[in-house]
Amino acid sequence: MKKTHIIALVIVFLSIGVVIATLSDSSTYMDFESAKLNAGQTFTVIGELDKDGEMNYNARQNLFTFYAVDKEGNRSKVFYREPKPQDFERSEDITMKGFATDTGFVASEILLKCPSKYNEQNAMAGNE
Repeated sequence: MKKTHIIALVIVFLSIGVVIATLSDSSTYMDFESAKLNAGQTFTVIGELDKDGEMNYNARQNLFTFYAVDKEGNRSKVFYREPKPQDFERSEDITMKGFATDTGFVASEILLKCPSKYNEQNAMAGNE
């Protein structure tokens, strides 16, 4: 075999390895109940803040807890080992990546979908 063929094969195998690694790292979207049935596995849950629920931040433990409701209407306590994100109460949707336990959902990452400034401008102009 020529050197160019060997290099091409190595590049192909590396590309396949990268694709497989990327796919195995991506998590599945679930609701809180389904995540609870598969406790310990990493899932992504999309929900919104339960504004009637309690929110606490314990600085000593660096633990932020709150209640969220998923798209199916299931409510769960969420544990997040980071400070409360900025504009948390204003978010429309919360995307939480983590795993379920018997006491709630432990989020390792939280992404917020905040209201668009264009929606606010439309509401102020009466265009909604």
